[in-house]
Amino acid sequence: MAAAPLLLRSGKVRDIYRWENEIWLVATDRISAYDVILPNPIPGKGILLTSISRFWFETLPTARPHHILGFDVPANVPSPEKFSGRLTRCRSATPLTVECVIRGYLAGSAWEEYQKKGSAWGRPLPSGLQESSKLPHPIFTPTTKAEQGHDLPLTDAQAKLQLGSDIFREVRDRSLSLYTAAQKHAETAGMILADTKFEFGTDEKGNILLIDELLTPDSSRFWPADDWHPGRSPSSFDKQFVRDYLSSLKDWNRQPPGPSLPPQVIQGTLDRYRQACRLLTGNEPKLPSA
Repeated sequence: MAAAPLLLRSGKVRDIYRWENEIWLVATDRISAYDVILPNPIPGKGILLTSISRFWFETLPTARPHHILGFDVPANVPSPEKFSGRLTRCRSATPLTVECVIRGYLAGSAWEEYQKKGSAWGRPLPSGLQESSKLPHPIFTPTTKAEQGHDLPLTDAQAKLQLGSDIFREVRDRSLSLYTAAQKHAETAGMILADTKFEFGTDEKGNILLIDELLTPDSSRFWPADDWHPGRSPSSFDKQFVRDYLSSLKDWNRQPPGPSLPPQVIQGTLDRYRQACRLLTGNEPKLPSA
């Protein structure tokens, strides 16, 4: 029997372990909103997100090179059921200090800025666009990588200063290529990939690797194509259902501790993750009984 994996860090929704010379990312069922971990898990959420991320890493040629070693639990690991279906085994990489966000549609904070300034995260846009409008072309809007609190927008010049011009161009171009390929697949599944976030890191030789989760509802905004109409916000396959419920509460100030979620919100959120997994991958993993 091998030694048990060593827990390095417990994040909002994922736990990070070291096992031998590998880094393990374990997707839990925790859910957060407004940077607060909520008391109720979404049963099976981590398994569904891992299944989606695995699909993309194994399907998109542009995902390579990446840090993935595998998704199966080694046979000699103690308590393998703790990791089964939730595990992403990775080689070590040093994360870049910039997160790579691609926006193909005008939504969220980009829509809020556009209404005030006619731009999205400092990038000028044509006049006359509506909420949820498709942009003339996808735009690269890098952000800081905040350990706590919110990520902050960066101009291209600021991102180049942090990364260097060559690395900036590489991650920008790879991000745009990944978004384009994923959006084409999403369209065949009856979905729209409105925006998404990619993360990159460097290995010991300085090679740029795609790291972290990939194109999941936790890192991306997916809409049902048949519910998309410019001028309003479509329904989505993510935790917006939870955010909407929390926004309806009058007695929570968005500070810890988070309020409990009623059963119908937990089930509704799980249903959205399950549907996203089924549509994107063509399969749905077996979830443990509640």
